Formats: sequence, C-alpha cells, structure tokens
Amino acid sequence: MKTILIRKVMGETLREHRMAAGMTLREVSLASMVSLGYLSEIERGHKEASSEVLFSIATALGLSLSDLMSAISAKLAVLEAERAPRGRMVVAA
Repeated sequence: MKTILIRKVMGETLREHRMAAGMTLREVSLASMVSLGYLSEIERGHKEASSEVLFSIATALGLSLSDLMSAISAKLAVLEAERAPRGRMVVAA
C-alpha cells in the first residue's frame, strides 16, 4: 500500500484553491512573499511548508489557516477511508 504524503495532499489543495481563486502562481507568490520556485515546489508536493509559509499562502488566497487545514484534513480522511481494510471503520474528525 502506498503511503499518503501530507505534502502531496497539501500541494494539491493549495493548487485547487489557487485555481478556484483565479490566481496565477506569480500572483500568489507576490501576495504571499513566497518565492515562485518554492511555491511551485510546495504545490507539486516536493517541499514541506512551514506554518509561517502556509499562513502567508492561505492569506494570499483569501483563506484562514484553519480553513486551509480543514480542507487538507478532509482530503486526508477520504484517502484514509479509501485505503482502510474492509470491515474497519475510519472516523473523520
């Protein structure tokens, strides 16, 4: 079974929110003061972002950090449920 990587789920979630906001990587980079290259690496799930960086990106996207983390948590819960052995119940918080 393949490991669920939080950085991948986080990157996918950030990309989805950025695209839903109609923003380019460059716009989010400028608004968050996170370098374009680093932001791209985060979105692709290649780099881990600190809480400070996540806060800056979330703010640039018009999200609270708690809303961003809730969206990531919900995706993780779905992935865990998909991988749970039959008969084992996974409870999402």
